[in-house]
Amino acid sequence: MHPDALSIADFDYPLPPDRIALHPLPERDASRLLVWDGQGFTDSRYRDIPDRLSPGTCMVFNDTRVTDARLLFPVSDRPPVEVFLLEPADGGSMLAQRLGQGSPATCRCLVGGATRWKAGRPLEKRVPLPAGECLLRAWNEGRDGDAFRVRLEWDAPATPLLDILHHAGQVPLPPYLRRAPDAEDADRYQTVYATREGSVAAPTAGLHFTPALLGRLDRQGVHRRFVTLHVGAGTFRPVKAERMADHPMHGEFAEVDRELLDRLLTDPGPVVAVGTTSLRTLESLYWMGRKVMADPGLPAAAPETGQWDPYAHTPGTAPDSREALHALGEWMDRGGMTRLLTRTQLLVAPGYRFRVANGLVTNFHQPRSTLLLLIAAWMGDAWKDMYRHALDGGYRFLSYGDGCLLGPPVAGPADR
Repeated sequence: MHPDALSIADFDYPLPPDRIALHPLPERDASRLLVWDGQGFTDSRYRDIPDRLSPGTCMVFNDTRVTDARLLFPVSDRPPVEVFLLEPADGGSMLAQRLGQGSPATCRCLVGGATRWKAGRPLEKRVPLPAGECLLRAWNEGRDGDAFRVRLEWDAPATPLLDILHHAGQVPLPPYLRRAPDAEDADRYQTVYATREGSVAAPTAGLHFTPALLGRLDRQGVHRRFVTLHVGAGTFRPVKAERMADHPMHGEFAEVDRELLDRLLTDPGPVVAVGTTSLRTLESLYWMGRKVMADPGLPAAAPETGQWDPYAHTPGTAPDSREALHALGEWMDRGGMTRLLTRTQLLVAPGYRFRVANGLVTNFHQPRSTLLLLIAAWMGDAWKDMYRHALDGGYRFLSYGDGCLLGPPVAGPADR
């Protein structure tokens, strides 16, 4: 079956509200880890993950950093209006690129309390900066698809947007936590290795790793590699369509160093993706490589990975991951690129054959979500047994919850 014919109703399960972790555990690596080896399940802890990986394993982390993209503007004696930055309004660049620029900035935003925002009048907020207070104004320029177009202006025009958000914004917690962020979230809703600002949601599988745990991985002979996928709010977008053919997959910007492609080709052991964001980035590299193989003269602005790209090929002999990654690296070399900036809408669902990753570390995901489709693609129907085991065993779910380590994926369909 082509994934566009899948019914999201088949990827549902009962998640009691009290099983959603509203706060992180005091110690990151104390979170529980459910290990699946393709045959059965073993209960463990994140701090024991080095014991389950062989020397030479290549472990790929997403080093994106969550931006304080949630702004609250006071409205007299009524609840504030929330402006949640998603991406630049021009649609051609990622939020990470816009953050280093000064006033003004026009972005696509989600707006909470839009009815309290009077037409033609800006929202205003005083922002304390090291050099003195400035005034931030937000102008509503109307609807932009499922969001709003908002122009932000501040009277310290040389101050980068990132600094404005750092002093005026809040951590954008997932909506299912149903609470305001507190001081703890500023630290715990970031991975300890987050370096590249630009996400509006955390790559949550990485929240469990500590400097001590990373050091143990190093001593175990595990090779730590990094990709950057700037996580968008679309990761929380519910699948409202009954069939996946009618669900537009959210697009996200990714950055990958040229060196990583060589590392993937030379590291001797299996490739374990830490999080679905790392996994989607790695798999997208394969499909980009295939496009380059088909057309070595592609311009630098390409290639991106579309939602249905993996499912559009006629079954038959397909290049393996080494060929595709090698071709992508050579294409970057011809263009003088040391870092690939691209965009992916890759939908991984049952019917997908994994090309690059051999293992996956991930949290437990929402019912009826594209993330759960990815897990079903990896495990087959065993995902139901795993989630039942986790629910019966008292595991904590979603962003601040526990996670799992998944062995090699089940066999996929014939080569495409």
